[in-house]
Amino acid sequence: MAVPRLLLCLSLSVLCVSGKPTEKKDRVHHEAQLSDKVHDDARNFDYDHDAFLGADEAKTFDQLTPEESKERLGKIVSKIDEDKDGFVTVEELKDWIKFAQKRWIYEDVERQWKGHDLNEDGLISWEEYKNATYGYVL
Repeated sequence: MAVPRLLLCLSLSVLCVSGKPTEKKDRVHHEAQLSDKVHDDARNFDYDHDAFLGADEAKTFDQLTPEESKERLGKIVSKIDEDKDGFVTVEELKDWIKFAQKRWIYEDVERQWKGHDLNEDGLISWEEYKNATYGYVL
């Protein structure tokens, strides 16, 4: 009686030790990218512009003269410097980038909502969603 139990325990132990997980899980939380552009500071700063200003604002800056760009950037830096000490800390810069990205997300959600709310009643029915998403005719 002791031998079968011993064999059973030994078999289970071998199975547990030799078995390996079939699915590899990534335990690192990856945050969303700040821009869809390639991050390569050796060639250009488009990624940084998008992250710092938000995609729409970065497009506006690309169309300004250097003088206008410098003036507007100075106004933005004043907004970033939350404690008004004349310096931008790493934390203030991180907070600004998060703010710019959230603003872009909220504006995109608002634009998407308006595009789906076909009868403009503030609600999106399943029919409106299907029509806006898949192009069904009412």
